Amino acid sequence: MQPLLIDTHAHLYAKDFLEDFDEVVKRAKSNGIEKILLPNIDEESIERMHLLASEYPGFFIAMMGIHPCYVKENWQEQIQLVEKHLSAGAYNYCAIGEIGIDLHWDKTLVEQKKLAFRAQIKLAIKYKLPIVIHARESFDEIFEIVDQENCAELTGVFHCFTGTVEQANKIVAYGGFKIGIGGVLTFKNSGLDKVISEVDLQHLVLETDCPYLPPVPFRGKRNESSYLTYIAEKLSEVKQCSLAEVASVTSKNATALFGLNNE
Repeated sequence: MQPLLIDTHAHLYAKDFLEDFDEVVKRAKSNGIEKILLPNIDEESIERMHLLASEYPGFFIAMMGIHPCYVKENWQEQIQLVEKHLSAGAYNYCAIGEIGIDLHWDKTLVEQKKLAFRAQIKLAIKYKLPIVIHARESFDEIFEIVDQENCAELTGVFHCFTGTVEQANKIVAYGGFKIGIGGVLTFKNSGLDKVISEVDLQHLVLETDCPYLPPVPFRGKRNESSYLTYIAEKLSEVKQCSLAEVASVTSKNATALFGLNNE
């Protein structure tokens, strides 16, 4: 029996998939992907994301949030829109995401991004939802805010983790957070395999971040959810356990964190 996997982070509403969307979904399902979680990006991505969640109930599950690269000067209005959707209750969102700070692509409006991140953490606590954190070249800034806002009610995942053992241990020490592992794990010189070998499987969830960061052997091509199997296989190699165990533990972790039993 094929192990069932959960892709906890995929942008399948993106225009990259418009031409062959049905085939992408078919490949995902045939490769044992039982659920795909959709992090929101900005105001423009909401409609398509909602459409997928409506057309594929229980398979595509939406989040709500503003990605740090799309935070604008009118960030307060953006947060109001996020809360408007959260309070409407039309969609059973599984998380507040994708939120955080990115100091790789854009170092403008950094203070606004910090304020938007903090505001969305408060929404997560208010609506009892986990957060999905984008922390590219910004661990120190992210940790500073999470240190201040962390509480028993705050849970989430550090998406697309590429940090150190020390940073992984800090995330685990928060108590309510998991570490998202994607295609970077398969990159020959990333060093992430050595870091993750030191982290218990109980703290990990799987993701593709498609269409970005495809695993080996698809580097340079469009990523898709069916490729999650390559990440799972690499993780089983790193953790020296079976693929079935990787699938079982990471899916259980994702189900508990995102409340997927309710879907």
